[in-house]
Amino acid sequence: MSQRSTAQLDKAVVHRTLWRFWQVTKLKPGAAFLAVFTSVAYVTLLTYVNTWVMSLIVDRVQKSPVPADQVWQVFGGYVLALLAVNAIGQACSKLQDYAVYKLEINGDYQLSRLCFDTLSNQSMTFHTGRFGGSLVSQTTRFMGGYSALVDVVVYSLIPTIASVIATIVILAPIVPSFVVVLALMLVVYVIVATRMYQRIVPLSVETSAAQNKLSGVLSDAVTNILAVKTCGREDFEKQLFNEADTQAMSAANRSMRAMMQRGFTTSGLITLIMLITSIFVAGGNAWFGISAGTLVMIFTYTYQLSMRFNYINSMMQRINRAIGDAAEMTKILDEPRLVEDDPDAKPLVVTNGAIDFDHLRFAYLDATKDDKVFEDLTLHIPAGQRVGLVGRSGSGKTTLTKLLLRLSDVQDGHIYVDGQAISHATQQSLRRQIAYVPQEALLFHRSIKDNISYGRPDASDEQIREAARQANALEFIDRLPAGMDTMVGERGVKLSGGQRQRIAIARAILTDAPILVLDEATSALDSESEALVQDALENLMKGRTTLVVAHRLSTVASLDRIVVLSDGKIVEDGTHTQLAEADGEYSKLWNRQTGAFLDTDDK
Repeated sequence: MSQRSTAQLDKAVVHRTLWRFWQVTKLKPGAAFLAVFTSVAYVTLLTYVNTWVMSLIVDRVQKSPVPADQVWQVFGGYVLALLAVNAIGQACSKLQDYAVYKLEINGDYQLSRLCFDTLSNQSMTFHTGRFGGSLVSQTTRFMGGYSALVDVVVYSLIPTIASVIATIVILAPIVPSFVVVLALMLVVYVIVATRMYQRIVPLSVETSAAQNKLSGVLSDAVTNILAVKTCGREDFEKQLFNEADTQAMSAANRSMRAMMQRGFTTSGLITLIMLITSIFVAGGNAWFGISAGTLVMIFTYTYQLSMRFNYINSMMQRINRAIGDAAEMTKILDEPRLVEDDPDAKPLVVTNGAIDFDHLRFAYLDATKDDKVFEDLTLHIPAGQRVGLVGRSGSGKTTLTKLLLRLSDVQDGHIYVDGQAISHATQQSLRRQIAYVPQEALLFHRSIKDNISYGRPDASDEQIREAARQANALEFIDRLPAGMDTMVGERGVKLSGGQRQRIAIARAILTDAPILVLDEATSALDSESEALVQDALENLMKGRTTLVVAHRLSTVASLDRIVVLSDGKIVEDGTHTQLAEADGEYSKLWNRQTGAFLDTDDK
């Protein structure tokens, strides 16, 4: 991608980020108005009205001496005016803080919901290509970017704009020539600062992306720390982290150098403005007959304005960082959902559970043109039938179950459940009709009870215990100090593989859905536990349409029907007895697993 197209992309991301932040801000119009009003009032009262009253005092002092006994009579009104100005100004300051708090609290709430809804409703294809840690980091940065932007706009940008307007409006009638020169200098400053800012934005986005990648590498290593340690790969992971850390540091340094260059340039312009102001104040009385109080007011206003412009460098730096932090999540929010409900999607109603895969064509998005999982696959599964899906790794067994669950969408063809196209049904209603047990148990860092009842949160304690008993899990659960209230750790790390799998099977039993999908569901169990769980699964499968993905053929030998897949095609279809005697793909797999080929060799 060319540098020009990259810049255009970054500009588009900036606009989209600001648009999303504005949509959130509009939800609190009262707080937004209060923030703007109090910011303008605060700087106007404490900087400009305060100084104007003081200039009146200076002019009165210069006019003629005031006797000691008349100080209050002469200056009492000025003192009360200063008191009122400062009291109101301080009140505006506190209201300003209140408005900012309201905006940021609302922003955190709304943006966190937006990010969560987006991430939770994205397809599995989206999630499998990204670090979970990076997504969490990007969400946090997105929310933090909004709060940082609100701070800089309310506390720096609006007061600076108000200062420019107030300075020009107040001084123009008094010293128009000075105001013209000052305005020209400020225009030059804004042009130079803006152009340099445009060069910094892509660097800030690059820095944020590098830091998100660093978070992802750290999360990946920590999440898989057992694999790191058991493989003795601490040094390798350290090297990966150091490389990501170096890239993040290099990106931050490039951004820092650009901002420092901008800072030196703008500081030079501020110095020039103050030089012109000092010359004007020094000769103002002699050249133009301006009073001492007015000269004090001119210098103070210009100095305050120049100081605000001097802080523009840090203000723009904070804006850059805020937008850069939010940019990655903005891109994610703009991504289309790969699997999305139709606008008129209706809940799926399953009465029998018949499944039809009709002329499916499917390929993963990152696959080559000719690399298709399914080209023209058709399969009918009657209601209540128990079907095993077998075949070598990569034949499409698990992919078929994921398509049934709409974790991905087919490019062509349809999948029907009881004659209803699942592409026209809501995803949640579809998945609530399917109890799914994957090869690796999916557990939350919550209690065992919460994990078992996840698919049926209204289940009673007795029903939860019965599901655990049927899954052969109750015995080990009752031995735990906290029993059903035991926290299982992240992804169930506190439990053994077999225990995690039995918890997942108990969840499926409790869900009591009309369709059951078992993807290597007993692969993590020892022989004794597998035999007991198989009995529970046999009872669970009765009267339910069941798809069982298995590499161990003994798992599917007793099923009603076995479908053999090879390279995304159905090569055999029948009962275990029929296929074992057919001397085809299934027979070869069966003989290899049972050791029958050894007998043949011995003969």
